[in-house]
Amino acid sequence: MSITLAPAIVSNLTVLVAATETATKSNPILSMLPLVLIFAAMYFLLLRPQRKRQKETAALQSSIAEGDEVILNSGMYGFVSAVEDDLLWIEIAEKVEVRVTKGSIARKVSISTEENIVDKKADKKSEK
Repeated sequence: MSITLAPAIVSNLTVLVAATETATKSNPILSMLPLVLIFAAMYFLLLRPQRKRQKETAALQSSIAEGDEVILNSGMYGFVSAVEDDLLWIEIAEKVEVRVTKGSIARKVSISTEENIVDKKADKKSEK
């Protein structure tokens, strides 16, 4: 029984191989299309947003001036007391200053942000 099936399987395989050879030889651009689509997706999903964040960070670092209230990446709040080339002096308490790089600034603190935080805390206390 297995002897009679072998020629049928072999003939089917040769037909399949011949069909795939003609299909792949017909258009090489179609075989490259999935790779192009993968690279395009990686660009729009990974590289483009990263460049946008880098531009925002560079704009933040260049806009820091003396007197700005900032939050460091470590979570500490402070006021910028002096600006040097790539260094900042941050006053974290009265007569306590630390020297940090501009890259360690997480964000600037705005008055409206702080007011929103205080308002939310007050709302939570009044609900209880």
